[in-house]
Amino acid sequence: MSALRTWIRLMVVILLAGSLLAGCSRDPNVRKQKFLQSGEQYAKATKYPEAVLQFENAIRLDPRFADAHYQLAQVYLRQFIWNGAYQELLRTVDLQPQNADALIDLAKLLLAGRKFQDARDRVAAALAMRPERFDAQLVLASADEALGNTDLASEEAQEAIHTAPGRPEGYVTLALVQLKKQKLNDAETSFQKAISANESYLPGHLLLGDLYHLQKRWPEAEQQYTAAIAAVPDNPAPRAALARLYVAVGRNVDAERTLAEAKSAMTNDPHGYRMLGDYYIGVGDSEKALAEFTSLSQAHPQELGVRRTYIQLLLLQNHTEEANTLNEQILKKNPEDLEAMIVRGQILVRNGHSDEAVVALQNAVKNAPDNAVAHFNLGVAYSQTGVLEQAESEWRTAVRLTPSLPEAQQALASLAFQRGDWGLLADASNQLILRQPRSPLGYLYRGTERAARGDQAAGETNFGKAIELAPDDPAGYIQMAKLRLQQRRPGEAEKLYRQALVRDPNSINALNGLVYMELQNKQPSKALGAVREQIAKSPNNSEFYALLGDLLQNGKDERGAETAVRKAVDLNPHNVNAFLRLAQLQVRLGAVDRAVADYQQAMQKNPRDVRLHLGLGSLEENRGNWQQAQTLYQQALQIKPDDPAVANNLAYLLTEHGGDKSVALSLAQTARRGLPNLGTTADTLGWAYYYNSLFASAVSTLQMAIKDAPENPTFHYHLGLAYQKTGDYAHAKEQLKRALELRPVPRDAGEIRKALGETTGS
Repeated sequence: MSALRTWIRLMVVILLAGSLLAGCSRDPNVRKQKFLQSGEQYAKATKYPEAVLQFENAIRLDPRFADAHYQLAQVYLRQFIWNGAYQELLRTVDLQPQNADALIDLAKLLLAGRKFQDARDRVAAALAMRPERFDAQLVLASADEALGNTDLASEEAQEAIHTAPGRPEGYVTLALVQLKKQKLNDAETSFQKAISANESYLPGHLLLGDLYHLQKRWPEAEQQYTAAIAAVPDNPAPRAALARLYVAVGRNVDAERTLAEAKSAMTNDPHGYRMLGDYYIGVGDSEKALAEFTSLSQAHPQELGVRRTYIQLLLLQNHTEEANTLNEQILKKNPEDLEAMIVRGQILVRNGHSDEAVVALQNAVKNAPDNAVAHFNLGVAYSQTGVLEQAESEWRTAVRLTPSLPEAQQALASLAFQRGDWGLLADASNQLILRQPRSPLGYLYRGTERAARGDQAAGETNFGKAIELAPDDPAGYIQMAKLRLQQRRPGEAEKLYRQALVRDPNSINALNGLVYMELQNKQPSKALGAVREQIAKSPNNSEFYALLGDLLQNGKDERGAETAVRKAVDLNPHNVNAFLRLAQLQVRLGAVDRAVADYQQAMQKNPRDVRLHLGLGSLEENRGNWQQAQTLYQQALQIKPDDPAVANNLAYLLTEHGGDKSVALSLAQTARRGLPNLGTTADTLGWAYYYNSLFASAVSTLQMAIKDAPENPTFHYHLGLAYQKTGDYAHAKEQLKRALELRPVPRDAGEIRKALGETTGS
């Protein structure tokens, strides 16, 4: 019995222990502590994803578990996930207001985020609990320095030094306060003390070097940057600072050597190995930059930042196909990559696929509605399709989201200039000046706006400022020259145009200004001389040869004009305006077949330019190949469905050759919407109404055509026929007689006489 009782007691103890253990395993407080401990172990082993998971498990069990929130914040800080750390620290101090460590960490993030007063308040609360905290004193001093409380900041920095005299950070903080107070000698001494406290302290060397750089104490600055490189050879910042110093003193070879050394020393750090390529971009050496990033892209194929820069350089060098291939590879891996989606839209715009670009960039905006760059590029795509109202809307959205985005402000200013919208131009130019006060562009636009409103003095002031900021940029001289012409000071205008050409021998705007002046003075030979003189200086400028062709044509030297314009298209196969002029000249010279061949060649080089389809279509129509013309117009509308000039020609062709009535009317309406002030589109629409038996509408629309072009016999003929159909024979006879008086070609005269004979009462 005794043995049995002992066995029973043992079993009871075991069962009770099991029950207790089972109860513990289900206790949330016990489980959350286990998750916390597990997370701390993972964090200590730098297994951060696993640590995050464990801390989140603990928080899921107890959302008010402050220790887990704080430890999760620490893991985020170590991974540089600033927003996650910020949110977790906020939650920690809400739950544990007395957690001084969390308050100090939060204050550091607030300081980095430029929320200086909030940072000061948080760290002051921490210091009230832990007055000995050195890092808290530094945060307090930095916050007060940023808030302008420099005397207080100085005292706080000195208190930090007193707390830990062997720490260099206190001396650097004090030095920054002294710099704010313009006490440069004191700052220099403080930086030197920081370096004495720790010879390997990178900020001490760098900031002292920057101070020497500012004071143009070049050898001493070089010494500090070199010491910083020796102290921390795998950090790119000292080499970048040394390269900037070399550029400042004109030692570009040494700058390149320093950055090449950085590339060799930091083969696994993108910030280091790409500095040489970034340097080439900064100095404007696009060929070396492209070569460098070609090499980097091959050496580091997985580095997305290098790949993106390489794509942009390819685009700058017009290697569009290669750029597109690389960009599509990014999108294949990640179809939602926003930057690659934007680049796809840019490439589509470059290739003339503006409608497709709109769709691509609409998707980008949908994915990132707050991305100003996406909105800006969507505006560019809309502008290429001719939908300027939507383009303006996108650019306004871009500047609302990011007022500092200069490209959007420039686009708005350019649009305002084209429209003569001086109010919009004033707003855009003022924003450009505010955001980029050292750029001449805002002053150029504001000067243009002021001069257009009649304030020539303000225009002159702004153009003068543009020249002061960019004395080697021809734009300021050109705008000032235009102002001098308004002021009837042609001698000064000519001098300014010539100054512009000295700065940029390829400036077509400056040369156009000179030519305009000579033609106004009835000196065509001097105009020709100016163009030939500039061609001698810039023999590969396509625009110059096109201008020469215009002048020769005006002088009735059509053969010479043809030679000049052909040279223009040979130099630049994408100069579509020159191609169009060449074709027109060839038609005038009777070389129609050659004009057709040149049109076809131009279309091969520029397959998305509807002007070429329109020009060749008109040529084929005039020589009786109306089916070929119709095909060309239809191809053009596939490229640009709302092009009003193409729609007008195709609509008229359909009415003349028995095409689809409803299609003709729809096209004519499209043409009229796009070109509402042109008599030709009114005539086409009126004639389409006539073709669709809408005679009253035809009459009213054709009356608008004649109002715009009262000497056009075809317009009078069409209106006469429309009046005839409405039964208004008196007005019909009047219009038909007027058409005959305007001397149409014999074929047309016969048709008009026939119509006149059919008019009752003739």
